[in-house]
Amino acid sequence: MKIGIVCYPTYGGSGVVATELGKALAQRGHQVHFISYKQPARLDFFAENIFYHEVYVSSYPLFDFPPYESTLTSRLVDVVKFEKLDILHVHYAIPHAAAAVMAKNILAKEGIHIPVITTLHGTDITLVGKDKALESVVSYSLNESDAITSVSDSLKKDTYAFFHVNKEIRVIPNFIDIKRFSKQPREHFRKAVTPAGEKLLVHTSNFRKVKRVEDVLKIFSLVLQQINARLLLVGDGPERYNIEQLCRELDICEKVSFLGKQDAIEEILSICDLFLMPSETESFGLAALEAMACEVPVVSSNAGGIPELNVDGKTGYLCNVGDVKAMAEKSIYILSDEQRLKEFKQHAKQRALLFDIDKIVPLYEECYRQVCSR
Repeated sequence: MKIGIVCYPTYGGSGVVATELGKALAQRGHQVHFISYKQPARLDFFAENIFYHEVYVSSYPLFDFPPYESTLTSRLVDVVKFEKLDILHVHYAIPHAAAAVMAKNILAKEGIHIPVITTLHGTDITLVGKDKALESVVSYSLNESDAITSVSDSLKKDTYAFFHVNKEIRVIPNFIDIKRFSKQPREHFRKAVTPAGEKLLVHTSNFRKVKRVEDVLKIFSLVLQQINARLLLVGDGPERYNIEQLCRELDICEKVSFLGKQDAIEEILSICDLFLMPSETESFGLAALEAMACEVPVVSSNAGGIPELNVDGKTGYLCNVGDVKAMAEKSIYILSDEQRLKEFKQHAKQRALLFDIDKIVPLYEECYRQVCSR
């Protein structure tokens, strides 16, 4: 099957999942065409059955903002016709679904039918999509898609609540390549990071307000009162300055390491003891899944789709958003007993196995087959 994948090329969850899905589909014999304004970050090698088509956006004095949606639509029409694609799979509703539907309608005038599958990832529905100025366009684009998928049941319910969608949304959860995240921890790396044998906590995100990274520091500060520990912060973003300031105010800078953006995140996670995710909302919690695959239990908020991944009392703990004290207490409970920590680690890994790429990709393939057979 020839599949066109439209996604954002950034390190964000939707771009990562879309790229990893495309790479997996290519390995399974499909021909995959990525269509975006820049080569996706995770598309870091050339491989058989993988192609990339850049969307060139010209700037004109007349426009304050480049007309990306129109340019993307024209590029989709061109790629579908020239490459004879069987299906378009767009990730993130805005503006990809709208552009794909417009391309579908243009091609239909020429007697070419191209099915469109839209995968919802989270903020395209719960944040950006809630803008009333966009509601009618998003609703129309979803209803005109041949299939809609969502990465969690929570996001599915939010979509029905926020938009006028009159068709089925099927849940296909996010996934990871378990083989990539099954590396043995490098002990020399662990000793270099924790020379005094400290417990190692970690948080990874894009440092936006919704991730509540300041809560991570507050939790860690309380943990330090009872546990000899260090904190690794992986990522970067608009809240970086505020986080650094709070780190100084709490006087914990010597125990906190800012590592910036990292590609080989599995190398870092494999040496850690506990993952903190106090997010205000998460459609799924891909970063937590990556941690769990590396045998790292998770203390998180109970927001959005996180409870569908993190099993309270088994793979970690769920607490109310903003309840820093409870998250710290659960963290201390896990870290204060070696046997207990070992059990949480084992349960985290077992849970992550359910989301292996080899289990999830066939669900997308079945969706493709159903849509193309209509």
